[in-house]
Amino acid sequence: MKLYDKVANSLRENIHSGFFVERDKLPSIRQLVAEHNVSISTVQQAYHQLEMEGLIEARPKSGYFVAHKTTTPTLPITSRPAQRPIDVSQWQDVLEVLLAKENVSTTQLQHAMPNMSVPSLNPLLKKMSSLMRHQVALSLPYGNIKGTLQLREQIAKLATSSGCVLHPDDLVITSGCQEGLSVCLRSVTEPGDIVAIESPSFYGSMQAIKTANLKAIEIPTNAENGLSLAALELALEQWPIKAILVTPTANNPMGYSMPEADKKRLYQLAQSYDISIIEDDIYGDISYQSPRPKTIKSFDEDGRVLLCSSFSKTVAPGIRVGWIAPGRYRDKVTHVKYVSSSMCPTLPQLAIADFIETGAYNRHTRKVRLLYKQGRDHLIKCIKQYFPQDTRISFPQGGYVLWVELNKKFDAVKLAAQCKKGDVSIAPGTLFSATGKYRHCMRLNFSEKTEIEREQAIGKLGFYIEQQIEK
Repeated sequence: MKLYDKVANSLRENIHSGFFVERDKLPSIRQLVAEHNVSISTVQQAYHQLEMEGLIEARPKSGYFVAHKTTTPTLPITSRPAQRPIDVSQWQDVLEVLLAKENVSTTQLQHAMPNMSVPSLNPLLKKMSSLMRHQVALSLPYGNIKGTLQLREQIAKLATSSGCVLHPDDLVITSGCQEGLSVCLRSVTEPGDIVAIESPSFYGSMQAIKTANLKAIEIPTNAENGLSLAALELALEQWPIKAILVTPTANNPMGYSMPEADKKRLYQLAQSYDISIIEDDIYGDISYQSPRPKTIKSFDEDGRVLLCSSFSKTVAPGIRVGWIAPGRYRDKVTHVKYVSSSMCPTLPQLAIADFIETGAYNRHTRKVRLLYKQGRDHLIKCIKQYFPQDTRISFPQGGYVLWVELNKKFDAVKLAAQCKKGDVSIAPGTLFSATGKYRHCMRLNFSEKTEIEREQAIGKLGFYIEQQIEK
């Protein structure tokens, strides 16, 4: 056992035994250094471990305290989508959200956008500035079709935390995860094929299915464990499904993380039916769980899992740096990527590689994980206060979006139009279904705004919901 584990265990036992209770101040770092005869960094690591477990919280200039335990809300009901292949629609609604004007006075709750004002991004900004001043010529020629070696080496190292053993040559750099998903779909399917997806599911994934002329079959999910493996197996028996597209860790839009045993079972199902899995792990590095959850790719024995991710959700979407670990489909993926957009810009790749190599990326994700977890708890508290009592709320295990399920008498599409008058924007649930289901649901983010702004926005939403009752 490492020294910081011993310190963490001692504190953990004192909290569980009731020696320290909710909101109690914990011993200072210097006190614990003297008590356990360890270094300051060891105590800091122990406190970080307990923070990630949700047992304690840090307060600026005040120290560490036993955390207030957030009660899991009433979760959304398990989804019941149509169990047949369907064409994806909803593009015009998605386009409207994408083209919506970014009014600075509007509280944007509809986008899955990271907090880009945190100081932990400063090392990346400095590196980008330095590259532009001193190495701008690197941005002019074509780069490696697979991406810069420096970045692929760093991503391969990062992947070990999710249980993956990857070589830099196993990776292909893309212009974000959206391109990665699209490239993977076109690499393992033919027009007219059927792809199994979670329901509700990220609208970008579904539009990639639509563009590739594929059909989607929506598989029921629950807000705690994710994809129903029983329903998936039934669908696999009935339909010639070619691939499964899933976001099993810190899912968008519901926030759940599939248990490790379920991820392994999902991989075994894909083996049994000899189909591919396209795994979207874009939120994996900002999971609240410690240690970081394993990917399905970590169980991959025969290269049938195509792992996609990017730095759009952990760092900033404008960076447009993503990646694929395509397994046995590497040659096909490389070809489709070349046809899709050729090479990716070099300078952003070098900046991200440096951000990872210097340790700044890990420091950044540690800080924002705690920030987002606090945002989740605050948003849930506000929803409970301002929304009807029978509202159901997901309880994300990572990322910064959650799913709200209202009584079916409410219309989130109309609500989205109403709340624009109050300078608030939301993503109605219809965007997250291939056929426009979930009209009484919505996805909200909790990443950017202050608690005051967030509460004001939820208060306005609650007011508009009440207006629907009156009508």
